[in-house]
Amino acid sequence: MAVTLTDKAAERIRHFLESRGSGVGLRLGVKTTGCSGMAYVIEFVDEANSEDTSFEAQGIKIFVDPKSLLYLDGTELDYAREGLNEGFQFKNPNVKDTCGCGESFTV
Repeated sequence: MAVTLTDKAAERIRHFLESRGSGVGLRLGVKTTGCSGMAYVIEFVDEANSEDTSFEAQGIKIFVDPKSLLYLDGTELDYAREGLNEGFQFKNPNVKDTCGCGESFTV
């Protein structure tokens, strides 16, 4: 079981953590919402939860709660700019379908 980062994602996360001035890493998760049923959640971690699974990728700690790990196993987090839009992109091999707006997915 693993979650990985691309070079661009790691660079951007480092920048955010440095700008923020605190934090031990990034928490990735999923929540029930949207047209297709699930959406990704990203938040900074100031203190790890004991039930979290942690990964280290390119010197960055990634924390995932047990429920979300079932849906995120094998995911690669990337950061991309497309035209005027920029942001994190999840490359998740578990996704079976996404909604038309691209905000939610099914596994």
